Amino acid sequence: MKLGLISGYSGRKMSIPIDAIKHAEDLGYESIWTAEAYGSDAVTPAAWILAQTTKMKVGTAIMQMPARTPAMAAMTALSLAELSGGRFIVGLGASGPQVVEGWHGVPYGKPVTRLKEYVQIMKQIFERKGPATFDGKMYQLPYTGEGATGLGKPLKSILHCEEDIPIYAATITPAGVAAAAEVCDGFFPVWMDPEQYSVFQPAIEKGFAAAGDKDLTQFEIAPFVSVVMGDDVEQCMVPIRGSMALYIGGMGARDKNFYNDYAKRLGFEDAAVKIQDLYLAGKKDEAMAAVPAELIDACHLVGPAERIKERLARWKAADSKGHVSNMLLGCQQPEALEVIAGEML
Repeated sequence: MKLGLISGYSGRKMSIPIDAIKHAEDLGYESIWTAEAYGSDAVTPAAWILAQTTKMKVGTAIMQMPARTPAMAAMTALSLAELSGGRFIVGLGASGPQVVEGWHGVPYGKPVTRLKEYVQIMKQIFERKGPATFDGKMYQLPYTGEGATGLGKPLKSILHCEEDIPIYAATITPAGVAAAAEVCDGFFPVWMDPEQYSVFQPAIEKGFAAAGDKDLTQFEIAPFVSVVMGDDVEQCMVPIRGSMALYIGGMGARDKNFYNDYAKRLGFEDAAVKIQDLYLAGKKDEAMAAVPAELIDACHLVGPAERIKERLARWKAADSKGHVSNMLLGCQQPEALEVIAGEML
């Protein structure tokens, strides 16, 4: 099992704990993942960390696709991979319409179509077999649509990069997972019960079939896993309750909340409905209380060190089946990272 860290995006001020990151690197953590919303970007912190580490890979979870052209994302990836000796990983996501249209001022479009076209263009640029050309529903190279001068020319990257640059996608919908399995090298679910690979299996197999000769040995499943270590299990669950209530209850409209649908597919249909009803009614504390402890415990690691060690057995079993190959940990406790590294690495 590979282990990674989620660094997230900044709050009001930028703060990157380089000493803690270097400690995790010494413990054997393979990667760290930066993020962006509508403040700090994901790329600048990734470059900062790469410049101050020697072994750890750095990925973006995520770069917002609508904020960059596929060629710009490819240029960024080529540059960071080349400068770091192949330690950069591309992580892409659609973001949401509130941010895409409200912050970036561009149409949200069709996220699954965007992902497939975006990755195909990026990989074509990486390969440099010829000038990049593409005629898709969302992207055209050269561009010939409204406002075009007609002077666009197919181009091949000046920069040669011999490094392998994996591309991951953040998605949980069946269509999104199938698209990721078809064109990407991995994906990260926002959470995952390691004993319920079956939730994703049909979509992954559909994507593999569309790709041709592809299987789980060529595709990483890397869920986000929150870790809170402490003597009181219920108290350790409190911050996770807040996050899960926000996603299940308030991330999207009532009839278009992918995280709510996902919680239902994990077997918590009644709870998902209740959480959303409470959250949208403004009863956020009650929505948090309605998040089942069983759901938190299935997807995250909470409680005393010995309990966390015991719960890691489920993740080891999933790793042995190829169902989870990389745990990306959200954790602010160095001692918890040491416990997990000692058990898993």
